[in-house]
Amino acid sequence: MTDSDSYLLGRTEAEVERLKRQIMTLAPDSREQLGRLGIRPGERVVDLGCGPGGVLHLLAERVGSGGSVLGLDRGHEFVALARRFIAERGLTQVEVREGDAYDTGLPKRSFDGAHMRLLLVNVPEPERVVREAVSLVRPGGWVASFEADYVPHCFDPPLPAWSRLLEAYTAHARAQGIDLSVGRRIHRLFRDAGVTDIRVDAIIHVFPAGHERRGFPRSLIANSRGKLVEGGFVARDDLERDLAALESHLSRPDVQVTSNLFFRLTGRLPD
Repeated sequence: MTDSDSYLLGRTEAEVERLKRQIMTLAPDSREQLGRLGIRPGERVVDLGCGPGGVLHLLAERVGSGGSVLGLDRGHEFVALARRFIAERGLTQVEVREGDAYDTGLPKRSFDGAHMRLLLVNVPEPERVVREAVSLVRPGGWVASFEADYVPHCFDPPLPAWSRLLEAYTAHARAQGIDLSVGRRIHRLFRDAGVTDIRVDAIIHVFPAGHERRGFPRSLIANSRGKLVEGGFVARDDLERDLAALESHLSRPDVQVTSNLFFRLTGRLPD
């Protein structure tokens, strides 16, 4: 996102694979949100922080063959994967470019809408990204944001090892200037950026045994283990011990896994 590319979860192969799975597992929630926007065929929209695919296919469904979707991501590896993603689906109305969400360099007020999903929870200074996104949208156009609040993520029966791991991960995020509960305040960020007609809902899931998203807590920690240890947020032996306990806990069918809270915001720019 910035010159130092501060995407919190990094761009390892394991993170790429997690994001690829996330494209499909979060698609129903995103499709429902996009359906509320009244996106018309032929619109020109931008998706900031598209990762290896994100919602590019869902936006393409809405704008149709006569519209256009521009996906932006800071990482050239993600851009290459996103280009492959759209090529495999024949989405000729979608283009993917390498770009900085803080300063896209795109013409102001040149899009009908701007979208981002789980971007702000992974980068510092989210208000700057919001202002940039809003600046790209024409008067009367729309914005949409899908963000997380990690605090409600829990298990029953509870697991002390998870509490310790999440505490270490939260400290790591805080040291990078990243707010893991940014979802609860996106309404303010967009309102401060001049967006009106703001509507927000929140969703939470309970994942049954065998559901792919039950593994998200493990991936969150495993994909960040190097940074957690190197940053001094947890000792390596403690991390590996607690991570093993977490994996064992998640494998039990009698353990209830509750997702983090997702906030879905839509809004409009004044005419």
